[in-house]
Amino acid sequence: METITGRLLSWASVLEPSTREQAERTAALPFIHPHLALMPDAHLGKGATVGSVIPTEGAIIPAAVGVDIGCGMTAVRTQFDAAALTGRDLSVLHGQISRAVPLSAGRYNKAVRPTAEPRVAELRALPGIAQADGAAGSWPLQLGSLGSGNHFIEVSLDEQDRVWLFLHSGSRGVGNKLASVHIRRAQEWCRAQGVELADRDLAYLQEGTPEFDAYLEALRWAQRFALLNREEMMDRVVEQLGRFLRADVQRLETIDCHHNYTERERHDGREVWLSRKGAISARRGQAGLIPGSMGTASYVVSGLGNATALMSAPHGAGRSHSRNAARRLFSRADLERRMTGIAWGHSDAFLDEHPDAYKDIDQVMADAADLVTIRHTLRQVVNVKGD
Repeated sequence: METITGRLLSWASVLEPSTREQAERTAALPFIHPHLALMPDAHLGKGATVGSVIPTEGAIIPAAVGVDIGCGMTAVRTQFDAAALTGRDLSVLHGQISRAVPLSAGRYNKAVRPTAEPRVAELRALPGIAQADGAAGSWPLQLGSLGSGNHFIEVSLDEQDRVWLFLHSGSRGVGNKLASVHIRRAQEWCRAQGVELADRDLAYLQEGTPEFDAYLEALRWAQRFALLNREEMMDRVVEQLGRFLRADVQRLETIDCHHNYTERERHDGREVWLSRKGAISARRGQAGLIPGSMGTASYVVSGLGNATALMSAPHGAGRSHSRNAARRLFSRADLERRMTGIAWGHSDAFLDEHPDAYKDIDQVMADAADLVTIRHTLRQVVNVKGD
């Protein structure tokens, strides 16, 4: 851990100056308490830094949660081991999963599937449904879709050669639209109050105002949508693995965690709104998931409850190159080499997800040694992504 200022602590051994400066601007806001914690995977974000844990009193910064509200991971350990996959063409399983789950931004289900119906019904009964309907009336068709960018579905083997299913996604188009509405409202509210900000994306909403209440309602709805979205996708992935192996899949362990969200928590003796933007909760003994990038390891972890780190841990490797820079720097041939032995999409569309576009996940985990312990190391054998 490094103390950058009295209100900014960092666990990142690799931290770009621009990222540090951005985090310092957030930490300087008057309602931060007790301090902002930067995770090992911290990198430049919009407004607030990705990989930051932001405790606020009496206010929430919508852009500090981000536009993919509730983004996170789900993993399932099955009863199978590597022997069940040996000799089988895993590209067939890749294709099955790709057809069962709509991939890429803007690609949704053609109809609400029977498995999704009770989840849609639950969401329709929650506060915030009017906002969701107004932002994206197609949200029921979005439930059970992956998205693009760093979202993925993987079949992996752990250190004992046990088969895991692992996926990463969030609240899709509806969450993005809800977030965008409230980021804009926060900017309008601050402007109306005469609040001067170092960055307009640090605009906040003050607790006790109608604007704050409306955002909190939308936030909680989108966080629930994100979790149910992952559940729906995992049901489909489990079904496809069962079809592929011609055997029922047993879910021996299931782990789910958000990494873009806000919750009411107690830290340093006071109640705060804790926004984790690219970070997971890591209370003592709490199970968590920290994915690497394409072709690298992911981790199943257990939290250590580090109070100074606001009981948080990193959410992944964290980008070291922008998407445009990655497309200039890396070749398809090199990505093919790095993905040897993995069934994947074989497309130039994934150049911006090249492993070297991200920080070294092993360094991130070393930096997180006082935040989590590693329970399992997962190595992907199938990687499904949206272009």
